[in-house]
Amino acid sequence: MALSLGVDTGGTYTDAVLIRDERDVVASAKALTTRHDLAEGIGAAVSAVLRDGAVRPEEVALASLSTTLATNALVEGQGGRVALILIGFRNGDLEKHGLNGALSGDPALHIAGGHDHAGGEKVALDEDRLRRWLDAHGRDVSGFAIAAQFATRNPAHEQRAAALIQQITGRPVSASHHLSSRLNGPKRAMTAVLNARLIGMIDRLIGRAQSQLAALGITAPLMVVRGDGALISAEFARERPIETILSGPAASIVGARWLTGAQDALVSDIGGTTTDVAVLRNGRPSIDPDGARVGPYRTMVEAVAMRTFGLGGDSEVHFVAEGLAGGITLGPRRILPVSLIARDAPDTVHDALYQQLRRPVPGEHDGRFVRCVGGSSPDALEPRDAALLQRIGDEVHPLGDVLRSRLDVTAMRRLVDRGLVQVAGATPSDASHVLGHVSVWDKGAAEKALRLMGRRRTGAGHMLAPDPKEMALMIIDQLTHETSLALLETGFAEEQDPFGLPAADLARHVLMQRGLRGHEGLVRLNTGLQSPVIGLGASASAYYPAVGQRLGCQMELPTHAGVANAIGAVVGRVTIRKAGTVTCPSEGRFRVHLPEGPQDFNALEAALSLLETELTKRARVEADKAGAVDVRISAQRDVRTTQAEGREIFVEADIVVEVSGRPRIAVN
Repeated sequence: MALSLGVDTGGTYTDAVLIRDERDVVASAKALTTRHDLAEGIGAAVSAVLRDGAVRPEEVALASLSTTLATNALVEGQGGRVALILIGFRNGDLEKHGLNGALSGDPALHIAGGHDHAGGEKVALDEDRLRRWLDAHGRDVSGFAIAAQFATRNPAHEQRAAALIQQITGRPVSASHHLSSRLNGPKRAMTAVLNARLIGMIDRLIGRAQSQLAALGITAPLMVVRGDGALISAEFARERPIETILSGPAASIVGARWLTGAQDALVSDIGGTTTDVAVLRNGRPSIDPDGARVGPYRTMVEAVAMRTFGLGGDSEVHFVAEGLAGGITLGPRRILPVSLIARDAPDTVHDALYQQLRRPVPGEHDGRFVRCVGGSSPDALEPRDAALLQRIGDEVHPLGDVLRSRLDVTAMRRLVDRGLVQVAGATPSDASHVLGHVSVWDKGAAEKALRLMGRRRTGAGHMLAPDPKEMALMIIDQLTHETSLALLETGFAEEQDPFGLPAADLARHVLMQRGLRGHEGLVRLNTGLQSPVIGLGASASAYYPAVGQRLGCQMELPTHAGVANAIGAVVGRVTIRKAGTVTCPSEGRFRVHLPEGPQDFNALEAALSLLETELTKRARVEADKAGAVDVRISAQRDVRTTQAEGREIFVEADIVVEVSGRPRIAVN
């Protein structure tokens, strides 16, 4: 009776779940995510689930982790200082392909070398220049990224450069041909840079997580979720941390499939910060054909095709003063719910809310609070930012008490962006407390905060909402509307036959919106979402039934939807894919591109057979390293030909080999 432990670190909560024999959920638990050290939240959630499930630590045979750390780090520009070695590229490629932005001031070295499309050496590798640069600057960075022209056709120069870097500096190296087998050198260089930047950060997280588990008595092997939903060993993730981007959303889709058995559906996962929507087809998540996009960066990493919207339970509620009716919008920024910060500082929050309610005129910052983030390092701050941070100190304050000028407002925004302070205010989570949908934090504080927001005056001079429940209903209705738009936008974007307009415009089109309300005049309109929707997230049961009603679709809210990411982290399979190419440099000659260099054959089938054999061998080795057992192997060939003068002429062939198996478990 094997027990598996799944852990997911989200923006607000860290979830843990215990599953027996990949069939039954034994227990689940949540703990607040500790942003200054994610391992603390992991330890708290795991301790709680072991206690709730009455499970001894030594009974756990497998542990698996999905995390937003890599994704958030790239979005926020965090990570180690790295150097990029570009072999055979022009100086202008840095600017042209956005590599300068990804480097953010980190050094780059252009040296001669590289190969041509057929894998032949174009120019000899300039080893002397590389050695001189490494002797002078090699120890100024934490790691290196290497990209050589046409390295996927012949990686010899990347391999030689990597060996020199290891020999001279001892620093970790990310070679682009290890991360992708596809062409597009600048994009591979981008992927290698981001991978190199993440190595130290993911290594520390995995090390801290393993230490926390060991301290609790769990000695089972640790797996990590990849961006396409597959599992990899912790050691594998340490070498290729870039593959863990979008790990959390990928885990949610795997969890949705396991919980429902659905083959075709939209999967919508609402968290505290974002709503992630993806498509499940034939029981598998759609993979982004262009590679995972994170913030401004497009990588060559295989990841789930995911549309992310700045809409969650902790989205900031904004008052809209324009127009006679007034109104509200949500997000995209996440803030602390008032009901949550009141739990940590009840006297301060309730006293301030009471005083604000006694004033005859609403204030600009009513119902909003601020506090510093524990464990943060405030280095190199501007004088005004440093003074404001010192003014806040270690206490919770009403926001209006610390902002003394408009310049302070700008400084506060910078401190929030750097993660040094947190602002609290009205959110959908507070609205849910007022309506009685949830009761985990301070309902009284939520009611006061929504009463304050409802006192704001519209363009017609009327109160926005005189009653907290009316204000709460307005917030939830806006969340329902914006979630519906997110699902419609995803549906239009994934339609097989395009409509000729941007998906966001189609979702908001007057015909679509009138059709949702069943317009009947001279024209009858009836629109909706045909696909069923699987709603995930701790708050899905509170928000999503109304979304299903509005869209006229089947809305499935599975049991354990609140910990679907943690479930997906542990029920996935280890999957390794390897791809290779056969080209035709001249008629009757078929070239196989291998890591050891190109090999030529006179017969196409002989070339294809060798490539498939080599890919299978390498995929099996990596699958074993990634922790797979009981593997299954499949291969797909894509042979492209053309017609010329009545003859079929071979152009190029790609082979993809997939090795998939169950994760290796500890035997107790």
